[in-house]
Amino acid sequence: MAVQNGSEMQPRELTALAIVTGIVISIVFGAANAYLGLRAGMTITASIPAAVISMAFFRAIRRRGALLENNMVQTIGSAGESVAAGTIFTIPALLLWGLEPSLLQISVLAMLGGMLGVLMMIPLRRRLIVEEHGTLPYPEGTACAEVLRAGDEGGTRAHTVFAGLGVGALYKVYAEGLRIFPSKVMVGLPVAPNAMLGMDALPSLLAVGYIIGLRIAALVFAGGVLGWLVFIPLISLVGSELQTVLPPAEMPISQMSASDIWNNYLRYIGAGGVALGGLVSLVKSVPLLWRSVGAMWKSAAAARDGRLRREERDLSPKIVAAGVIALIVVIACLSKMHRDFFGEDVSVLGAVLIALLITIFGFFFVAVTSRIVGIIGGSSCPISGMTIATLLVCTFVLRWAGFEGIPGQVAALSVGAVVCIAISLAADTSQDLKTGFLVGATPNRQQIGEMIGVLCSAMFIGVTIFLLHDAYTIGSSQLPAPQAWLMSKVIPGVLQGDMPWALVFIGCGTALVVELFGIASLPFAVGLYLPITLTTPIMIGGILHWLLVGRRSTRRDGTMEVTNGVLFASGLIAGEGLIAVFFALLITVNVWVLPEDYAWLDPWVTWVAFGLLAVTVARVDWRRAKR
Repeated sequence: MAVQNGSEMQPRELTALAIVTGIVISIVFGAANAYLGLRAGMTITASIPAAVISMAFFRAIRRRGALLENNMVQTIGSAGESVAAGTIFTIPALLLWGLEPSLLQISVLAMLGGMLGVLMMIPLRRRLIVEEHGTLPYPEGTACAEVLRAGDEGGTRAHTVFAGLGVGALYKVYAEGLRIFPSKVMVGLPVAPNAMLGMDALPSLLAVGYIIGLRIAALVFAGGVLGWLVFIPLISLVGSELQTVLPPAEMPISQMSASDIWNNYLRYIGAGGVALGGLVSLVKSVPLLWRSVGAMWKSAAAARDGRLRREERDLSPKIVAAGVIALIVVIACLSKMHRDFFGEDVSVLGAVLIALLITIFGFFFVAVTSRIVGIIGGSSCPISGMTIATLLVCTFVLRWAGFEGIPGQVAALSVGAVVCIAISLAADTSQDLKTGFLVGATPNRQQIGEMIGVLCSAMFIGVTIFLLHDAYTIGSSQLPAPQAWLMSKVIPGVLQGDMPWALVFIGCGTALVVELFGIASLPFAVGLYLPITLTTPIMIGGILHWLLVGRRSTRRDGTMEVTNGVLFASGLIAGEGLIAVFFALLITVNVWVLPEDYAWLDPWVTWVAFGLLAVTVARVDWRRAKR
């Protein structure tokens, strides 16, 4: 069903049913991911699970021709996960400091950051999503489009996707629901002290590697190898005889495991690498970004003249510019008028400084993030690393401007929270717009849907955080909140002058050397920051893709051919995501508790299970590879 819109038929897309369904999914996914993020330090990508739920619902009510409505549901629904991720990575630091943020404070910060992320990404859409279609794969966005198409078309394509969904769901249940075998394995290497290899043996990570291919997967894995097979053993070797504590750690290096060294030292090195890699990426992209803004204005003029097709229409540049300016003015006013948001007794100049910091770092990292997720996907995007880089610089600037003590910490964290939420929404918006581009959606309607999801989920995220805090206590062993814990250490460290800048500059220098060799430093720095347990299965997926498909997956126009293996991998991501959300919902409402952190079977079973999973993915594309 479509409606007439001038000389063009407007398909059913931003309907009341799609909006209501998307809002419900957005709130549910936001609550579930808030728990997962506080518990494990990671969140799941919600776009594909939201699309699968939407398709099941629309089929149940026998709604036909609902491809674009399903796409709108996943666009609105996935916003809740992104708002939750940006919020729980930062705001709980206030609770760790013994402060009590208000519900209004949390909701307003979430709304400001989310709306900035969506609006600032819009001018980049044409360049990143359309013009670089054959260069940036946007793995989750592409996978979501395939899930939507398969569900809409039915037949063999749907069977392939839903077969992967079933395999991914069963694997998740056995590995983390029933704890039949461990989902994480680590192996010590005798070549050097604390040299470790390991992996989170999960379907989604293998699938991401299979979708992005070998080149990007290898760059990310190389960063992990440098961190875990060079930096960590080197730090262990140098500190093996030291009994003194070297900040920012709270124990001697001689008593640390590889994970302790990663948490206390390598994270800061990785954050420095991500900051420099992002800066280099932005500098390289300045001409492209400038052309993107110009293209947006030209597109708006063409739309007014009726020369622009429906699939090319973004929100008006005037609306985007006015929205960003209005949000920045609101931030400046809140900084001056309401001390709960950005610290006490903020002067006019201080309020302007806060607004400028959010504007500069918001646009910088929104642009960088929109490109990162196009390379490695949203699941592996180092949002917390970029937030740390923001906090390092902004806290130093605020300290120079006279902010100190608890008010200075609150001001710095609020700036970091708004930027972090903006980064998270930019990542989600990029993937959603890629999905829309592939299925023929209308960009400006998707952008409106994204903002609806932000506003609705932001109103509930504060309630979720307080419920979880009252039930489990944020900072306890049940809800350790690892990212927020790190933020709570970084800000006082800078304000008090004991920040480990040497580690940060080591990361910057490492990324610079990689860049001088002509290698893209940003994916490398991402791998340096992330645990090697995340980059290893991605690398295995990349190798598998290269062995079975290789360059034959590239069409003459430069775009990637979606093979049956990619469809199956998309189903793996959906299956694991749905089960993870289901577990989180059961835990959040106190219906179920995760088993203790042990498994019935030995870790070697994990290698067998993951190997069988890899063989299953390989069989899907095996016949094509033989041809």
